[in-house]
This record gives sequence, structure tokens and C-alpha cells, in this order.
Amino acid sequence: MNFKNQCVIVTGASGNLGRAVVHAFAQRGAFVALVDRDATAVDAALADLGYTNDQRFMPVIGDLLDQAQVAAMVAAIVQRFGGVQVLCNLAGGFRMGEAVHETSDANWNFLFDINARTLLHAARAVVPQMLSQAVDAHGTRGKIVNVGAFGAQRGAAKMGAYGAAKATVIRMTEAMAAELREQGINVNCVLPSTLDTPQNRADMPTSDPTRWVAPDALAEVMVFLASNAARAVHGAAVPVTGLS
Repeated sequence: MNFKNQCVIVTGASGNLGRAVVHAFAQRGAFVALVDRDATAVDAALADLGYTNDQRFMPVIGDLLDQAQVAAMVAAIVQRFGGVQVLCNLAGGFRMGEAVHETSDANWNFLFDINARTLLHAARAVVPQMLSQAVDAHGTRGKIVNVGAFGAQRGAAKMGAYGAAKATVIRMTEAMAAELREQGINVNCVLPSTLDTPQNRADMPTSDPTRWVAPDALAEVMVFLASNAARAVHGAAVPVTGLS
């Protein structure tokens, strides 16, 4: 799978999964825009990956919850790279909550903001750009890959707000796929179980991380969904669960 001269936007780029996704696309020749709100973390990610001062990469710092900032970020990316072929929406997060009847507005809003509203704002800015682009040799204008959660397929105690937010990501993916498939844009999502990250190892010291999903393994699935090999796939929610 070759992404030479294609522009890939990765939101939430400084995290463990973000780094893996950035590296996976970079290894295949892509230009990568690293969208994040933490400039120091993005610089650290690029340094850790060995990409400091590499002109294929564009740190893009801003708040995905501010639609005006998102529009400006995407405009800057398009000016730099000429278009957007792939959008990977990684921005999001987990927080254990309360019983549904005890859920605070603050916790509900936090989880919906970081998991669903960030996706909405990115889509508002990127989809019109993709629609303005000519179709490629395979009849496609762009690819969007979102990150849901395997656990969001059913409810779990004290995870009502998180599960609802990630389930919203799945439904948004399906809706966008139905809306955009005839216009040459593929929209799909991955549903990972527990990722093998330092934070998860610290939080769950008695669990076996060899059964979890390595970030680079999840990144490979996302690369496939963003490639023309997956051009016939629309609205899929792909479980990526390792041995868990």
C-alpha cells in the first residue's frame, strides 16, 4: 500500500496510537499533518520517531472543539500539501464514569466532546475539501477512518457515557458512509479493545498485556482502510481485539 504524495491528517497525533499511525503512513510515503492541542507533545512524538525537521510532517496545533480553529488548521494543511486524501480521527479518550442515573453533565459532556464532537468538527472542515478534489484512478476522492471502541457495542456498568459516546462514533461513521459513498469518499471505523500502552499497563497491573492490541497492529488496520485496497468497504466497524 503506497501513499506517496498523499496528505494524511491524524488527529490526536501525539498519543501512543497517534505515533503508531503517523509512523505507519510515513513508512508508506505519505505527507502527514499531526493535529494536536499540545505542541510539546507533538514535537516529542516527532523526535521519538526520528522525524524532527523532516518536511514531510506538519505539526498543526489547535483545539478540535473550536470549529473556527479546525477550519483554519485544515486550510493551512491544504495550502501546504495541496489537498487531503486521508483523515484519521484518533482524538478521543476514556474515563470511567458513574452509574447512568448518577452521571454528571460535566462527565457526559467531556466524553461526548472529546470522542464525538471532535470527529464532527474535523468532518465539517475536511469533507468539503475532499468533495472538491478530483477522483483518482480508482474513483475515490478521500478516505476517513474513525476510532470507536469494541466495548461500545453493548452497555457496561459505569461506562454509560463513554459507551454512548463511542457508539455515536460508530453511528456517525455509518451515516457518513451512506452520505458520501456515491461521491467517492470511504468512511469506516475500527473498534479496538484494550490498547497495550504504558498507561494501561500501569492502570491494570494484574492483566496480561500480551493479549491486548499493540498500537502498531491497530495502525496497520487503519492503513488498510485508508488504502485503495479497501475502496469497496463503506461503513464498516472493524473489531480489532487481539486475544482479549
